[in-house]
Amino acid sequence: MPRMRKKADLPSKTCQACGRPFAWRKKWRTVWDEVKTCSDRCKSELRQKGRS
Repeated sequence: MPRMRKKADLPSKTCQACGRPFAWRKKWRTVWDEVKTCSDRCKSELRQKGRS
């Protein structure tokens, strides 16, 4: 059984919409390089900025 990792040991990025840091999630394991925002809310805000 694999050992648990501490959240501090996981890779992290800075959200392009809000500027806050966010950590790796298991659901992002295959697309981590493509993830730019920390949440769906930030994703929609980034799209709004792009349209304006």
